[in-house]
Amino acid sequence: MIEGKKIFTLAKKIFPFNRSLTGHGNVLTLIELKKICKNLKIKKIRSNTKVFDWKVPMEYNVKSARLLEIDGKVILDFKKNNLHLLNCSMPFNKVVSFKELKKHLYYRKELPNAIPYRTSYYKKNWGFCLSYNQFKKLKKKKYKVEIKTNFKRGYMHYGEILIKGNNNKEIFLSTNICHPSLANNELSGPTVLIHLAKYINKLSKRRFSYRIIFIPETIGSIAYLSKNLKKMKKNFFAGFNCVCLGDQRDYSFLPSKNENSISNFFAKKSLQYFKKKFRQYSWLSRGSDERQYCSPGIDLDVASLMKTKYHKYKEYHTSLDQLGTVVTQKGLQQGYNLLKKTINLIEQEHYPKSKVLCEPFMSKRDLYKAIGGKPRPVKIIRYMNLISYADGLTPLSKIAIINKISYQKCLENYLFLEKKSLITFEYK
Repeated sequence: MIEGKKIFTLAKKIFPFNRSLTGHGNVLTLIELKKICKNLKIKKIRSNTKVFDWKVPMEYNVKSARLLEIDGKVILDFKKNNLHLLNCSMPFNKVVSFKELKKHLYYRKELPNAIPYRTSYYKKNWGFCLSYNQFKKLKKKKYKVEIKTNFKRGYMHYGEILIKGNNNKEIFLSTNICHPSLANNELSGPTVLIHLAKYINKLSKRRFSYRIIFIPETIGSIAYLSKNLKKMKKNFFAGFNCVCLGDQRDYSFLPSKNENSISNFFAKKSLQYFKKKFRQYSWLSRGSDERQYCSPGIDLDVASLMKTKYHKYKEYHTSLDQLGTVVTQKGLQQGYNLLKKTINLIEQEHYPKSKVLCEPFMSKRDLYKAIGGKPRPVKIIRYMNLISYADGLTPLSKIAIINKISYQKCLENYLFLEKKSLITFEYK
């Protein structure tokens, strides 16, 4: 569990940072990630920049936020827990009645000790989040609200790593940096992924190139796609959204919209290595950045690899999503191993590509009898079936499954056809 320990240590350091769609907390997070992988580049996009149907939001930072009784007794304090403040709260300094205050308080009755995580990214509002038990202690009297926040025309920051391989075809990896003080969703994703990037950097041979990004959810992926879609479409081979990677409870998979994609194939193959009966969700259960990558017109086959899926554990988006309870060293190690295994499977796979157009002339290679009309031998059928899928994109292990033969037998057929100069690697 060496990597798990290192990832956990990094997560502890980053956990207190107040992250949002924009702001100092995101920059501090990226700075810490860069210490792990030096070739991470911190980039930025100006506020109000139009990105498809959206605009990059104003840069948001919090100086302080408190809810007090009139006599000065502090009830809630952002400095004690940054989840107490409704994320993206507007500045507000006023004495309000309990009736008015209630409209701006958020809690969860079913989790009475948990502070919920709530946001108001795109609509001006203010508010506090607190546990239901804290709410019940409030008296029907006046309260003082002190929220000192700032919105300015600044930047949205994100991180990007490009690692070149022997081929321009890219494996795309994405995770989020926008959630404050939530361990599994989403501190596990960036801390695991940055250590994976460090591992990829050290690979002596890389067949593929790697594009790895650390972004605010939704607006980050939309903005990144608006700037990079053309080259991504040109070079994309497979992609994975890497979130909720730190717990020990489950292994989960949400496929790209194209069920036959290479991304889905390798995601499932990797998951089966660790857990035969992993949890597979449908595209209709999407909820993270796979929504943007697989959207019409974008059409990048990005699948989501997770331990326990977002929305599917009770601590999700609450103060109960903690390091040491929900997220552990062992869980982070498991998440890291899952991504590492996926990369290794992709790198080590064969991708046969036919060297001739249309069916090859088998007779001149003594692979077909001169006298026709009889049923073709099984061996020849298998050769032809392999060639029919040899597009340079379909993994040999997938071809074996399609043709209902063992991988070893398919590999033997592949090597034989390679000697006959009928197929070759597309990605050497």
